Amino acid sequence: MTARFGIDTSILVRLATGDPEDSFENCVRKLTSLIERDDAEVFASNQVIGETYIAIQHHYGVSKPDARAALVSVLSSGLVAPLNGPGVFAALEAATGCGLLDRLIAGDYRRAELITLTLDRKMAALPQTRHL
Repeated sequence: MTARFGIDTSILVRLATGDPEDSFENCVRKLTSLIERDDAEVFASNQVIGETYIAIQHHYGVSKPDARAALVSVLSSGLVAPLNGPGVFAALEAATGCGLLDRLIAGDYRRAELITLTLDRKMAALPQTRHL
């Protein structure tokens, strides 16, 4: 049986920034070992993706487009996959409309087969989302 792991924000921040280098290399080495040795799968939740998006902007001064690009790079690297699947990539690549966190929130609710209610008109334009 394949072991499945979910990472926290500290790991995704290291993978997205490569900083500090020794911690980044340690994360890559250990994740690679889990995947190759234990045939494991490693995932990042929407909450971890959203927190990382904010953290690398705030703590590393990374622009929003560069933060999104870094997350796409990590989540398509083969080390870590988005827990909510390919729809996360669409959220990361969207450049207009509501923000990334709104898209991730709505995606979580869609996965749970819920309709998202919002007061934000841009967010209300997302599928299965309604303006309250």
